[in-house]
Amino acid sequence: MSDRPFKVLGIQQIAVGGLDKARLKKLWVDTLGLTVTGTFKSERENVDEDISALGSGPFKVEVDLMQPLDPEKKPKVQDPPLNHVGLWIDDLQAAVVWLEKHGVRFTPGGIRKGAAGYDVCFIHPKGSAESPIGGEGVLIELVQAPRDVIDAFARTTA
Repeated sequence: MSDRPFKVLGIQQIAVGGLDKARLKKLWVDTLGLTVTGTFKSERENVDEDISALGSGPFKVEVDLMQPLDPEKKPKVQDPPLNHVGLWIDDLQAAVVWLEKHGVRFTPGGIRKGAAGYDVCFIHPKGSAESPIGGEGVLIELVQAPRDVIDAFARTTA
């Protein structure tokens, strides 16, 4: 598979969910010292989240602290508690085309703007008959890296 037209650069985020994001904030922000950098709410995604961060600059990693707007509705952002992992991708469009061609299953919705403003899409946690490769139980967010992130990671591998 050396013809891969994209690179996974690094971790962009992890997203953790619970029924009460105040409890998540107690650990991640108050106890571990991460900084809240924003918030995001979406009825469609059934989420109320605080976006926190560790590190800085192009190597900053988001830790999204999520609770459902309605615990009875889907998606259930609290189940599993480690909701998803986000990966920086240097060319998201090329990655999606190539991955689909190689049997990767994506969630509905295609490429769209994510909570942090970057283009994103998600690899489904489970494969299907038509697209047998999934996240083996893990939802994986692919995130289009901005130029400064691409350049910073290029300097670390040069």
